[in-house]
Amino acid sequence: EVQLQASGGGLVQAGGSLRLSCTASGFTFDDYAIGWFRQAPGKEREGVSCINSNDATSYADSVKGRFTISSDNAKNTVYLTMNSLKPEDTAVYYCAALPEAGRLLCPYEYDYWGQGTLVTVSN
Repeated sequence: EVQLQASGGGLVQAGGSLRLSCTASGFTFDDYAIGWFRQAPGKEREGVSCINSNDATSYADSVKGRFTISSDNAKNTVYLTMNSLKPEDTAVYYCAALPEAGRLLCPYEYDYWGQGTLVTVSN
């Protein structure tokens, strides 16, 4: 059974940093595409960043230069390091995975989703 466990959310002041983790189980962590998404209250879910097993990455314009996505294949974990956080980054953050993605980056659909982790950025 494939499972994704997202963690690392919390309350932080504007300008601060957090690191989110997405730990996967149930599939071989050598061929995948993983994405981070977020959904703020009253807003639609949006893509934040994604990475594949070839270490290709992509970022939404709103987080470029502030967020970094990375992976540790030995730990079956993808990280989202968030710096210079702004109140508008407040949202529930989700990770999603597509195993056996080949060279796909940011696929249109993901097979598996983790539970969300709440990030709250205060003024």
